Formats: sequence, structure tokens, C-alpha cells
Amino acid sequence: MTRSLPLFALLLLGACTVGPNYAGPPATVSDASGRSGFVRATDAALTPAPGLARWWEGLNDPLLTRLVDDALTQSPTIDLATARLREAQARLTQQRIGQLPSASANGTAIVAELPPIQPDAGGTSASFYNLGINASWEADLFGGGRRTVEQARATAGARQADLADAQVSLSAAVAQAYVALRDVQARIGLSDANTRLQQRQLDLTRQRFAAGTASRLAIERLQTQLENTQADAIPLAAQRDEYLNQLAVLTGRTPGTLDATLTQPAPVPLPPQRVAVGDPAALIARRPDIRAAERQLAAGTAAIGVSKARELPGIRFLGLLGLGGTSPEKILDLGNLAALAVPSLNWSFLDFGRAKAATRVSEAQRDQADATYRRTVLDALQDAETALSRFGNRRQQLGQLVQVEATAARAAALNRQRVAAGTATLIDQLDIERQQVSAASAVAQARAGLTQSYIAVNKALGLGWTDPVSADAAPRTTAADLSRSAR
Repeated sequence: MTRSLPLFALLLLGACTVGPNYAGPPATVSDASGRSGFVRATDAALTPAPGLARWWEGLNDPLLTRLVDDALTQSPTIDLATARLREAQARLTQQRIGQLPSASANGTAIVAELPPIQPDAGGTSASFYNLGINASWEADLFGGGRRTVEQARATAGARQADLADAQVSLSAAVAQAYVALRDVQARIGLSDANTRLQQRQLDLTRQRFAAGTASRLAIERLQTQLENTQADAIPLAAQRDEYLNQLAVLTGRTPGTLDATLTQPAPVPLPPQRVAVGDPAALIARRPDIRAAERQLAAGTAAIGVSKARELPGIRFLGLLGLGGTSPEKILDLGNLAALAVPSLNWSFLDFGRAKAATRVSEAQRDQADATYRRTVLDALQDAETALSRFGNRRQQLGQLVQVEATAARAAALNRQRVAAGTATLIDQLDIERQQVSAASAVAQARAGLTQSYIAVNKALGLGWTDPVSADAAPRTTAADLSRSAR
């Protein structure tokens, strides 16, 4: 009974875990998480149903879908986040294994020829052979090892969330670049149409000037308008090339690889009639940067226990088991078995407050993680509410501009009747058609703006991530595949 008391006391100490237990993230946004919907989600197209993870499929553009999928499987950004996750998972495994005893085997063979003690005496030889096992184990008396594992597990969870956040950002970046490309291609086409109309106006005015029915001032005015329109079109080509390069790099390719696939203009994809946005509570639970901040807070809480355990004593057990003899055949003689067990106590009780200072550092870092989490949640809610408001306003703006375009089309049609009846000139008709092109350009930009706001909504909601899969399981798409898809 007396011999079992130290072991019993050791077990009691081993059940002790210093440091605060993690109680979950702070409830700093309980007013938001308890709402049934977002404050700014007042547009009729926004519904409180849960959002779709692969939200870009709602745009019904197969080429865009292929580009996003390519980016998620081929981008170095995803590879970097995946490698960091693997590193964190390996460190977690290291910490778990580190709590177990360690053992090593060794063998020794010593053969020595010794010089004679007397001048006339012969030399002597000595031999020694040994096989042994060394073992060591540090008892986790105050839970420092368990807190280390807990910290590593939380860090691995943060890296998992970082990977999801990379997927969210990357899918949104691809969609934004794609919509911007289609928008600038449409503006190039409308600018060309506007240039042709202005050139016809200028040519007709020159004919009238030759006939004496138009002034030189009218020619100069139209020439200035034409040159300004041509000058405004020059940067559009540079923007188009910029988006082509960006899409190639985002999908893990070199600039220029996708030119043949994407050079042909295509309409800007429009959002679905109903956009599912969920509620603030779902946003807080799903958005990856919030999840990463929460896991960092958990890791910071566990780090306090790690630091506190270093203030207290530790016990390490060393063991030795060996067999030896003066010849190889005596090694397996159990009569030569030697065993040694040595417990050692380690305690830096006189460190002039170094360990306590380290604990205060960990506590301050935990408080920083707490503040970072609360700020991340508030920033996420702000992003979502702003994106939802902008989406609703964009829809209203597009509806108004579509009406303007329809009015301009009716005006052009009515004036054609006047031209046919001889009550209006062709120059007047060309001027009205220019106004129609201007209205169409405004509508095209508004369509792109609406789709960009749809992308921003899904990014703010934290949509677009999935659990990591093996890179070998996802087939890679080539430029030729994209070209076939576009056809």
C-alpha cells in the first residue's frame, strides 16, 4: 500500500490541466445572430434560404464554371493553402506522438589491445559486447502536453479555414475578372458602333459643306467628337488584355494561354431571379475568415495552459535495459541482464519571473485573438449588408436604364418614319441612333455592375468553398477543353 501512494499521487497530478478551458467564441454579435434575416436584404430577389456553395453555377455560363473549377484545382494559391494545412496537420501528429514514451536500441562492440605493464610481459586484450534499450517519458503532470495538442489541433483548424477562405476569394476573383472581360468587350463593340455612326455624320456634313448647306464649324465639331470617341476606345483594348492575363494566371496558366478561348465576345452573364442569402447566424457559422479567427482564439487559449505548465515542475523517467559480456555468445545470457530506472525532477523555480512573463505574453496574445475575432465578425456583417444593399440598388438602376434604352429605341424608330417621309434628315437620324447606342452602353455597364454585385454578395456571405480533396481526384482542364466548351 505504501509503495502505491507515489503512483496514486502521480495519477492525480496527471489528471490536472492548468490554464483556462476554451468556452467558445465571445457572444459579441448576439443581436445580429438572432435575426431572421439581413437588414439590407430588402430587394425582392433576395431570399432567406441558404446560399449555394457553387454560386457561380447560378450565372448559367459553362465557360465561367470551367474557369472557376480550373482555378480551384490548378491555382498556386490553393496549393499554398493546402500545403500549409498539411503542415499544421503534421505538427498536430507530432504533438500527439510527443506525449508517448520514446525508446531507442543500441549495440556496442569494444575490442581493445592493451600494452604490457612490464617490459618483458606480453600485451593483453579486452573485449566487451552489449545490446541495450533506452527509454524515456515525461509525465504530463499539469496538462502542458495536452494543451499543446489542443493548440496544435486548433491551429490545424485555422489552416483548414484559411484554405476555404482561399477558395472563396479565388472563385470570386475569377468571376469578377470574367465579367469585367465580357463588359469591356461589349464596350469595345459599342464604341466601334458609335465611331461608325459619328464617321457617317461627319461624311454627310462634309457633303453638305461642299453643297454650301453646312458650316466649317459643324465639321470641326463632329471631327472633335469622333477623335474623342476614338481616343476613349484605346484604353479599352489594354483593359481587355489585362483581364485575359488575369484569368490565365488565376487558373494557373501563363498569360496569353486563354486568348484564343476568350477573345470572342460573349454576353455578360446575369444573376438568377432569386438569390439565396441565408441569415447572419449562417454567415457567422460559415464564413471562412470568421472560422479561422475562432480557431486562432482557441489556439491562443490553449497556449496559456502551455505557458502555465512551464512554471511548474516536471518529472521525466529514464530507463535502461541491457545485456552484455566479453564475447558475442554471452550477450544473450540473461544472467548478464542489467536494468536501471531513474526518475528526475526538473523545476526552474528561480528564473526571476521568466515563466510568468511568458504566461502574460500568452494571455495578451489570447486577448488579441479575441479582439480579432470580434472585429472579423463585425467586418463580415458590414461586408454582407453593404453588398446586399448595393445589389438591390443595382437592380433598380438596371431596370431604369432598360426603360431609357427602350425609349431611345422607340425614338429612333419614329424618326426613321420622319426620314422616310422627308421631314427629318439622315444626320438627325444618326444623332438619335448615337443616343440609342449610348443608352445601350449604359445598360451594358449596368448589367455588368449587377453581376459584379451578385459576386460580391456571395463572397461576403463566405460561399464558394468545399472540403479539400486529393489533387489527383480532380481532372485538369486544358485550353483546348475550354475552347470546345465555348463552341
